[in-house]
Amino acid sequence: MSRKAIINGNIILPDRVIDNGFVTIENESITEVGKMPVHINDADEVIDAGGNYVSPGFIDIHTHGGGGHDFMDATVEAYLAIAETHASHGTTALLPTTLTSTNEALYHTFEVYRQAKPLNIKGAAFLGIHLEGPYFSYNQRGAQDAKYLKTPVPDDYLKILDASNDIVRWSIAPELEGAIELGELLKSRGIIASVGHTDATCEEVMSAFEAGYVLMTHLYSGMSTITRRNAIRYAGALEAAYLIDDMNVEIIADGVHLPKSLLRYVYKFKGPDKIALVTDSMRGAGMPDGNYILGSITEGQGVVVEDGVAKLPDRSAFAGSVATTDRLVRTMTQIAEVPLIDAIKMITLNPARIMGIDSKKGSLEKGKDADIVIFDKDINVKTTIISGTVISGAFIK
Repeated sequence: MSRKAIINGNIILPDRVIDNGFVTIENESITEVGKMPVHINDADEVIDAGGNYVSPGFIDIHTHGGGGHDFMDATVEAYLAIAETHASHGTTALLPTTLTSTNEALYHTFEVYRQAKPLNIKGAAFLGIHLEGPYFSYNQRGAQDAKYLKTPVPDDYLKILDASNDIVRWSIAPELEGAIELGELLKSRGIIASVGHTDATCEEVMSAFEAGYVLMTHLYSGMSTITRRNAIRYAGALEAAYLIDDMNVEIIADGVHLPKSLLRYVYKFKGPDKIALVTDSMRGAGMPDGNYILGSITEGQGVVVEDGVAKLPDRSAFAGSVATTDRLVRTMTQIAEVPLIDAIKMITLNPARIMGIDSKKGSLEKGKDADIVIFDKDINVKTTIISGTVISGAFIK
């Protein structure tokens, strides 16, 4: 494969921006990052960034679908279409995410994941499967289907784990009986345990953190906060997220799930190194407003998307989002007024670090995977490059 050279770009590094810089790529890896000029050979493929930003590819560690498809549709076509939809918005890697369902439905989507992964050459790379449920609090279930909720017992979760080697993350309510033991098992297997859809007290989350729960699933959504019992106040999962310094949090930065004030609050008190931006997107991402299905096209729940927001038909709860990763960065910079460098870290290096892949992804460094996105000052994606291959758009000389 010939060398590629991205020239005339503002190169976003974790700690600074190189004005009028370049990135060179050979095979699937970054070979050099610096300030112009760069020596160009006749055989080089040149991508002129035209003064736009050049960033690491966006990494979404919580997404259910997009482009009219859901991963729970459990078809190869759905997996590939979702990956391609999100790639066009700058996502270069993602975690296909499930919903509460029968175990049989999980086993089926595990098999489809195995089939789809080697065929995924035009979309965001699959990093492994994120299980969201079925071990959740009924009171904090949100749009998760209540009929599939249950308590973790070894006879159940061991069968799920044995059914796939691709599970890399599992969101669980840690206050449920058996959840601490499950968290310890996941930690021993290198799987990220995440606190989600939970009614836990602060103390229960602290115990869970010690057992391996190192991430909070969509902070503020499906999560307990301060309650009163017999006149005594008890802190909840939300407060634990702030009290535990090393707890990572993910936020749905679509400007709807969390308004400007809360986005700024999370940024101020967790800091730019402990936040991951996620879409939590359903099949309506990248699609017009209308009626959609959350989850499997045959077994899922009806959802209405209006004004760019996905809700249950009775408007009682959000039903995921229709965000794409470029919208997350746009929201953080333009609405929450977070510096661009920090917003990019939250959608690149931080999720890579959380998932333990930051040695290969998440920043523009020599030797790392050539996953790159070029976008303008308004975060409109111009080019997406995955493993050194231009997937969508380009400025090519």
